[in-house]
Formats: sequence, structure tokens, C-alpha cells
Amino acid sequence: MSLLAELTSLAQQARQASRIVAQLSSEKKNAALAAMAEGILRNQKAILAANIKDVQAANEEHKSAAFIDRLTLDAPRLAKMIEDLRAVISLPDPVGDSIKAWERPNGLRINKVRVALGVIAIIYESRPNVTSDCAGLCLKSGNAVILRGGKESLHSNTAIHRVLQEALGSCGLPVAGISLVQTTDREAISVLLRQRDYIDLVIPRGGEALIRLVVEQSQIPVIKHYKGICHTYVDESADLAMANEVAFNAKVQRPSTCNAMECLLVHQAVAQRFLSPLLKRLQNAGVEIRGCSRTQALGAHVVPATDEDYATEYLDLKLSVKVVDSLDEALAHIARFGTKHSEAIITADERQAERFLREVDAACVFHNASTRFTDGYEFGLGAEIGVSTDKLHARGPMGLEELTTYKYVVTGNGQLRT
Repeated sequence: MSLLAELTSLAQQARQASRIVAQLSSEKKNAALAAMAEGILRNQKAILAANIKDVQAANEEHKSAAFIDRLTLDAPRLAKMIEDLRAVISLPDPVGDSIKAWERPNGLRINKVRVALGVIAIIYESRPNVTSDCAGLCLKSGNAVILRGGKESLHSNTAIHRVLQEALGSCGLPVAGISLVQTTDREAISVLLRQRDYIDLVIPRGGEALIRLVVEQSQIPVIKHYKGICHTYVDESADLAMANEVAFNAKVQRPSTCNAMECLLVHQAVAQRFLSPLLKRLQNAGVEIRGCSRTQALGAHVVPATDEDYATEYLDLKLSVKVVDSLDEALAHIARFGTKHSEAIITADERQAERFLREVDAACVFHNASTRFTDGYEFGLGAEIGVSTDKLHARGPMGLEELTTYKYVVTGNGQLRT
């Protein structure tokens, strides 16, 4: 069978399954989610063994430490995958919810109701937890999903997918509701992106090159989960002890994620008092600092920063730092280099905070908190599909509601338009 025929058949089967999944009761969807979580728990050894193969191959190819971190599964991360699926069970089912209802003077009753999107294709790279997270959210929101992970995580994704399909089958649901493209042929992405008769939405999650490829080639609507160049601005009125902890957490807690801080902006009035101890702390944690001339004067081993550095999503223990003269300069820097993902201000001045939160154009803006909180689970949405940096039709962490659309249900008693 040709690649085109294979993927067309996969998409057709997903479309057929989507009609069934869209009509499932919350109870049936929750039972399948529980079976999926139990399946991962029961098959931990097999999943971890498959992941070891992927990690070994990545090490042999000399992938970066950040890449290996995104790829690696262990018992705590499997436990988190299970927890995320169970969290989705506890969330309200959005399908069928009435968004708004009203009656017209002629007696027509109009109800704007949430419905499933249909078939969603997720194209992602190295994180195998995406396989279960996206499958769970798509199922609960009444959608069928086609998963296309990267070749570097194929063993892990295949093992997880097998468990998820077995769970669907055990509950009497169509296994094509969760499909996985198992070929490593890169042409598969291009073929998938032409399946506009069967796929309703494409969501790419990964590096800039992958997302550009999807956007340029897709004949299907795309929601981009673009790179996260996240800034933290420490204002002159900031509690510096708080700022130290927030900045350290935003960079070091898990640097390989899109919501990690990539650039620290510091008001010149507090730069010396704040940066001198923080730079030492960051460097002791293995962070490479790239800074402006004023930053270099405050810390040893600071590499000169360029515009290219400020425009780079490191996803690693690297950080750009710039000392600024005002909030205006900080806002201008974020407007130039930000990617509309997550931005934070640390300040005790409510007026400065209000201005920052109002003027910064980003999916998530924070006052006195780490950008690492941009996450569906942390927002109480359950596991997330990802963080959209688009404005249509979803923005920020995408949970269940963002995986639905709506239709108008109009009820009358014989009204005619005149």
C-alpha cells in the first residue's frame, strides 16, 4: 500500500470513528479514560523499556541534554501521565453545553451549543507524554485524534498508543478514535496535511522548523504552538528576594519547556543589588548567561548578548539578560523579541503591574509569579494539548473547551421569514 493510500485510509477511519465519539455520553468517555490510565499503570514496564530504546538512540546521535530530557520517561513522569488522564475524568464535559440561549420576537428559540470539532491531527516531536495527554483531551471533548510523533520517540509512542487503543476496545469504542502514524517517513506529514476531507484541525507542537513546515503545507486549519521566548521583568519596586526565587524557578526548574524564562529584564535602579547574587546562583546551577554590557559588568563569565540571542528560544540552561532604564524599554524589548507566549513582571507597584498586564500582547501575562505556570494542568484545565500562541480560535493553554466549536440550535413552531 502506498503512503498516500495508507494515510488516506487512516484518516477515513478516524472520520468514521469521530461520528461515534462525538455522541458518547460523559460516562462512557470517562470509563474509557479510566481504562487508559489503568492500562498505562499496568504496562509501565513495557512503556519504559520502549522509551529506553529511544533514549539510547538519541544518546548515540549526541542529542542535547534538553532534548534527552524531553524524550525521557521514568516512573514519576508515567505517574504524571496517569494523573493527567484521571484529572480529565473529573473535569466537566463541554460537549452539549449551552453557551448562550435567547428567544427572538417571532418566537424562534436560539441556543448556541458546544460540539466536538471532529478529527484533530496532532504533529509533535520528542515528548512521548503528548501521546496520552492529547488522546485523553480529544476523547473527552468528543473528537477523534490522529497522532504523528517524531521518529526519535517512535518506540515510546507506539507502546503508549497500543495501550490506549486496547483501552478503547475494552470499552466497546472504535479504536480508530485514537490513531498513530507509525511510519518515520517525513513525507507522511505532507500527506496528512492534504487530508482536508477527513481532518478538521491540525495542531503542531515542536520546534520552529516543524511548525513552519506545517503552516506552509497544510490545506487544513492550523493552531500553532509556536516557540516560547518568555521574559521576566524585574521592576525597580520589586521585592528582590521574591524576584530572585521567581526568576530562578522560571529558568532552572525545567528549562526544556516552552514556558521557561529565556530572557531576564532588570530595571537599572536595582540591577546591581539584584543581579550580582542572582547571576552567581544561576551560574552555580549550570546556567550560561548572555548579557548586555551592564550585565557583564555585574557578573563573571557573562557572554556578550546579541540580538540573535534575544530572539532565541534556548530550551536549555542558557539565559539572556538585559538591564533596562524603564518599564517603557522593557515593554519595547518584549514587543520586539517576544513570541506572544508568556511574560511576567515582578513589582510592588500596582500601577506598573496593571500597565504591564494591559499592554503586553501575550497569551499569558503574570504579576509576581513564574512563567512556568503557563500550563493546562496548573490552570486547572487538566492535561493540555499545548499552548497556543495564535489568537484564533484558541489562545494559551488549550484544554477541553478549546477543542470544541459550536453550532446554533434553532427551534420554532412554523415561523416563516417574510
